[in-house]
Amino acid sequence: MTTHHQHFINGEFVANQNDKWIEVINPATEALLSRVPEGTKQDASQAIAAAEAAQPGWEALPAIERGNWLRKIAAGIRQHETELTATIVAEGGKTQGLAQTEVLFTADYLEYMAEWARRYEGEIVNSDRPNENIFVFKKAIGVTTGILPWNFPFFLIARKAAPALVTGNTIVIKPSELTPNNAAIFARILHDISLPKGVINFVYGYGPEVGQELAANPKVGLVSLTGSVNAGIATMEAAAKNVTKVSLELGGKAPAIVMDDADLDLAVKAIVSSRVINTGQVCNCAERVYVQEGIYDRFINALTEAFKQVKFGNPAELTDIDMGPLITAAALGRVEQKVAKAVEQGGKVVLGGKRAGDKGFYFEPTIITDVRQEMEIMREEIFGPVLPVMTFKTLDEAITLANDCEYGLTSSIYTQNLNTAMIALRQLKFGETYINRENFEAMQGFHAGWRKSGVGGADGRHGLEEYLQTHVAYLQFS
Repeated sequence: MTTHHQHFINGEFVANQNDKWIEVINPATEALLSRVPEGTKQDASQAIAAAEAAQPGWEALPAIERGNWLRKIAAGIRQHETELTATIVAEGGKTQGLAQTEVLFTADYLEYMAEWARRYEGEIVNSDRPNENIFVFKKAIGVTTGILPWNFPFFLIARKAAPALVTGNTIVIKPSELTPNNAAIFARILHDISLPKGVINFVYGYGPEVGQELAANPKVGLVSLTGSVNAGIATMEAAAKNVTKVSLELGGKAPAIVMDDADLDLAVKAIVSSRVINTGQVCNCAERVYVQEGIYDRFINALTEAFKQVKFGNPAELTDIDMGPLITAAALGRVEQKVAKAVEQGGKVVLGGKRAGDKGFYFEPTIITDVRQEMEIMREEIFGPVLPVMTFKTLDEAITLANDCEYGLTSSIYTQNLNTAMIALRQLKFGETYINRENFEAMQGFHAGWRKSGVGGADGRHGLEEYLQTHVAYLQFS
């Protein structure tokens, strides 16, 4: 019997009111996993009202108590590690190792953000007047909302909820309609630990209905979305009506620059890791590679051999694989089209290039050479296990090519020359740059993009401050 999940609003599981359901499909087998409600604006509005009612009492708690609630959630997650891992594998097509890492990293993230309860602070500023102090208080925004993607669906709950809660906000979250089952377990954990009602709420549904209400409702003080550029634009437009603060992490087209003095084995290993993780469906994955002419042939040979070793299959059945399927049939079709277009424009498929099998949404690890900067494969996000590679002569040329992009999330460079690395750091126009390592951020850093990759950011102290607003007080005394 197929499981039917329910919204989680004001601490309770709420039945579907319109009897419309969204089917959740296993991308590895194309089997039906579950159904979740096709939520409405009314469902989202109800959840926002619950969050609004809960927020003053939640903010009134000492910050350390709010942090302790985050620790209780983390403990609940660890108790459900096996169930959560299997759920993420089934609905997202993740390898078991990556799914387990996501679960444990989420618990770690909640505990990390709980530590900020005693650390975030305001300021006292010197006044120009005698007998006066200027206080800068950092206060909660109020009701916040989070709109999630499907590629790291469980971690993104914590990435949005943890900093919101520890700073005194409440939140309403819309999980992706493609991967909502892990959120249902998260909601059950909240219910089991008796988190105060209305502090975290989950509403399922589609972006144009539920997501728009989470962005446009005048009771919302901050909406945070991780998703596509088009979804980000729609969110900004909806939020603009109330001048609601937005925090957006959108697409990426990360360049990897390989200099001729690079440690070739390290560069190949890191780039392969940065391309096939989650089947290439990560916004900070290496999406295009620029290799200096002197080592191009050696690099292509080594990259091809490494890609040949990439194993894929049904992640629920196989533990020694590097990637699983793409998330949907539509995603598979888009990757097929991008490869076909690259070939049409003169690209050469060195390895892979086609769908694998006739069941599940699998695509072969693919390398494309003979590409040019103006080709779509070098400019548009692929979001699949496909890597285009081209050459360059000088560092200046490589940086120009890397910056020639409407996205600005992550970048990387491989070199053993400190001067080269520092020049690249000064000139690359991206929110993050990785030097001689794979593209994967740390929870204490700051994950933020430039240009069409987003506004605002997440993680660390700077990510925490996204959920705070200032209140300045001028105190004059005699």
